[in-house]
Amino acid sequence: MDIGTAKPGADILTRTPHRLIDIRDPAEPYSVAEFVVDARRHIAEITAVGRIPLLVGGTMLYFRALLQGLADLPAANSTVRALIEAQAMEHGWPHMHQLLMDVDAPTALKLHPNHSQRIARALEVYRITGQPLSQQIANQQQGMGGSPPLTNDYRVVQLALIPDDRKVLHKAIEQRFMEMLSAGLIAEVEKLLARGDLSVDLPSMRAVGYRQVWAYLAGEYSYDQMIEKACAATRQLAKRQLTWLRSWPDLVCVNALSTKAAKMTVTPSSAPDLSDEILINTLNFLEQSAIYFVEAE
Repeated sequence: MDIGTAKPGADILTRTPHRLIDIRDPAEPYSVAEFVVDARRHIAEITAVGRIPLLVGGTMLYFRALLQGLADLPAANSTVRALIEAQAMEHGWPHMHQLLMDVDAPTALKLHPNHSQRIARALEVYRITGQPLSQQIANQQQGMGGSPPLTNDYRVVQLALIPDDRKVLHKAIEQRFMEMLSAGLIAEVEKLLARGDLSVDLPSMRAVGYRQVWAYLAGEYSYDQMIEKACAATRQLAKRQLTWLRSWPDLVCVNALSTKAAKMTVTPSSAPDLSDEILINTLNFLEQSAIYFVEAE
């Protein structure tokens, strides 16, 4: 799953080694809890040799769990999950979202009524433990089990690339998907489909872009419909991400995809001062951290 995930190419990985890439097969799930354990291990290894770990990416649920800590939640229960999914098949996910609202409103309010995976997990946790997911997370943040917040052990600067023009963002999304198609996304999904052990029910195949190409190959969409639906799903994802970021604490916002930059191209790297702005914010943070540690000593 290289093209549809915008995985860094071999040249970038040679110059700038990344971790937690190619650690799972598409048929294998990867939970938030597993990520937190893996990320903390790598962070400890990097800092142990006197270097600074950089966490990059767009999966904010995983990053928030790492940053704020993760409750000691029960493992997935296939029997409970099957009952939830059967109920959803009969009544629809908006109905399941309302059921979640009845038992765990704080969690439900953060989720779209069709966000099936997270609704199912929250209901699963409640039905296994009898306690709302939101309460278990609150308990963890008070030091009552689970993994501790990353900020207990590290000082963290958080930089977010946020576009100032929604139209430019939408144009960039369309261009990005077309570039993926040109790079061979359909052939990539064809190879995955040919394996025979993957299905659209797997988290990997439900990913934006892969899901729409899979449906196109299955004859559910025309080529143009596939492009339209993939871009629409990406726009919806971006909207949810921006909603998260608007309420994200201690965030340094960097303007990306500005109208000025869009006159040249719509890629984030086109903004001539973007890298400089990120570098300045990072250096200021490191300088403040150095002063902090001197004072602490």
